[in-house]
Amino acid sequence: MGITDRIDAVTAIPPSCRVAAPPAPRSVKIELTARCNLACSFCARSMMLRRQTDMDRGLYERLALEMRQAGVEELGLFYLGESFLLPWLAEAVAFAKTTAGYPYVFLTTNGTLATAMKVDACMRAGLDSLKFSFNYADAGQFEEIARVKGKLYGTIEANLEAARAIRDRVHADTGHRCGLYASYIEYDGEQGRRMAETIERIAPLVDEVYALPLYSQAALVSDDEVERGWRPTAGNRGRAAALREPLPCWSVFTEGHVTWDGRLSACCFDHDGRFHMGDLTRDSFLDCWQSPAFTALREAHLRRDVRGTACESCVAFG
Repeated sequence: MGITDRIDAVTAIPPSCRVAAPPAPRSVKIELTARCNLACSFCARSMMLRRQTDMDRGLYERLALEMRQAGVEELGLFYLGESFLLPWLAEAVAFAKTTAGYPYVFLTTNGTLATAMKVDACMRAGLDSLKFSFNYADAGQFEEIARVKGKLYGTIEANLEAARAIRDRVHADTGHRCGLYASYIEYDGEQGRRMAETIERIAPLVDEVYALPLYSQAALVSDDEVERGWRPTAGNRGRAAALREPLPCWSVFTEGHVTWDGRLSACCFDHDGRFHMGDLTRDSFLDCWQSPAFTALREAHLRRDVRGTACESCVAFG
């Protein structure tokens, strides 16, 4: 199963999950670190709306085991930060695969720190999927949007090329084949045409490349992007080629999101903590997943009326 099939399986919200207290989600993203070395204009993380540091390793291991026992099948070792900043990332992959027994462990990176040595270690540890978020058409735009030196843009593409060679070598050495993917934001107008040239260049390096809409990130970054002439989409509607209705939002029903400090969030873009549904340092994963607060939020989504909830501004945007 490729990455887009997996994404679509999560965003479709199967009937068994369209209830106020669904079973454990198929997929969970866990924030090993909230830190990032970029400050992209389309990402609200740079607003520093909550504390950003690394997850305690013991907490990670406990939660990884608990979530697997609860029925989670796919574990993403990232959330809102850049996980290649974490010194023990490869060991986290190995724990998830070997000790906790997850069938599928995946990772998304901005690519700047995905060096050959780190990628090789993660793939040999059993990583099943590595995706590069390739959201910039050239070095000038990278510097403008990511707000770092433009020379890093070449590093992303070089790291992607190296990752392809490493993936093939690890497969030959061990028989394990990590999927290699890329995604990009589907911008408007001239930017869309510029990105098409970039995507055509990197597509041969990956197994799949796909587009994502420009999200408003719970309406936190909309003003900045509108000023650039881009129109963010309301809600989180999945990937661009398989958009879902904003309500009910799949993120509330089929994917868990765990912050570095052990909070279970209802949103892919919980930059300020308003979507926290439970404290995993105190309560079990299933208790938090089916907490009264989470149940009430899902009931609002099922009614398609989220007025007065944390989701109101995100869905209403635009």
